[in-house]
Amino acid sequence: MNRIKKGDEVIVTAGKDKGKRGDVVRVMGDKVVVSNVNIVKRHTKPNPQANQPGGVIEREAPIHASNVMLFNPASGKGERIATKVLENGTRLRVFRSSGEAV
Repeated sequence: MNRIKKGDEVIVTAGKDKGKRGDVVRVMGDKVVVSNVNIVKRHTKPNPQANQPGGVIEREAPIHASNVMLFNPASGKGERIATKVLENGTRLRVFRSSGEAV
């Protein structure tokens, strides 16, 4: 079970964007793409078939999953995650500090 999933609100713990918060847009193995974090500029050629203009565009680049933590709105900071197995066999992600479900 992955620690971070698409749609989770995370906070960056290391790197040039340390302290920024955002939602996970995509999970790619051990890397995640977070909205408005790790913005890079890409020089692209125009593609008329895809109706894509050329020029310099800004987009989010992947960041390693070890550099983000799940944001806990109750405490207002990033927290570690544990998995709890329920009686019916399903797994549940919970915050380690409080034990409440994500």
